[in-house]
This record gives sequence, C-alpha cells and structure tokens, in this order.
Amino acid sequence: MAGQSEAMIEKMQLRQGYRNVWHTDLTNAVAADLPWCCLSLWCGPCVSYMLRRRALYNDMSRYVCCAGYMPCSGKCGESQCPEVCLATEVFCCFGNSVASTRFLLQDEFNIQTTQCDNCIIGLLVYAGNCTSTFMSAQTQHKVEMDKRDGTFSTMSVPPMQQMSRW
Repeated sequence: MAGQSEAMIEKMQLRQGYRNVWHTDLTNAVAADLPWCCLSLWCGPCVSYMLRRRALYNDMSRYVCCAGYMPCSGKCGESQCPEVCLATEVFCCFGNSVASTRFLLQDEFNIQTTQCDNCIIGLLVYAGNCTSTFMSAQTQHKVEMDKRDGTFSTMSVPPMQQMSRW
C-alpha cells in the first residue's frame, strides 16, 4: 500500500512538470460546448461513461477501474466484464470516475494542471459533489478529445452568400 501511495504522489508531481495546457480551462468550458455541458448536468454518470470509453479509444480491453489511480483498481473483475465495471464505477464512484478520466488525458497529452484548476478541483473535493465543477470538467475532457480525434470545430460566422441573378 505504501508503494502505491508513493507512486501516486510521484505521478502527481510529474504532472506539475507537464508543459501542455487544456484547450479550454475549467472556467471557460461551458462556453466551449454548451450542449455537452447541459448533458453533463442532467446525466453526469452517462457522460462519464461515454468519455472514459472514448478516452480508451473505445477499446474496453484497456479499461481498469478508476483508470488505475485508486486502490481498488485491477481488483474489480474488469477484465471479465469491463462495461459493467465501468457502469458501476460511474454510478457508485462518480467523482473518482471524472477525476480518473482527467488523469488519463493529462498523462496522455502531458497536460499540466493550472493553479486555477487546482483551486476549482479543491473546491470540488471540499464540497463533495459540486455539479457545476463536474460538468465543466467533463466538458473540458470532451473538448480535449475532440481536438485529439479531429472533430473539434469552433463556432464561426458562415461566409456571406451572394444571391444569384439568372
């Protein structure tokens, strides 16, 4: 157990040295994808399930409970029934599921945690279940994967159209 705790602390310290930043920070995530943010508000666990699956490139053979960041990881029968284990995780350990997806993305893309994010996440931990922080984080995760997968588009004004005259 002590070795696992030391490894987790070491990983957290390593993230402080990451140089990349999120494409949208937590304070601007709502504006980055309002429909997704609303979906996260109304069905957070469903969104958490979809995002984790997507973070794993839809390869559930890669699934480990809480992404390997918690003591229960690897001990929940994930290899036999990953979909059921993920569903259980997102409903029973919602906060951990959101945080675990965040850590997966940070480690994959070398994304640092900003001081503002640390403050907001600290409030999340203190408040226990701050819905607005969860929906912002999940929207932030989606935007990041949209960039990764090439599906991100920014809203822009369409070009001016010309009327044709016959």
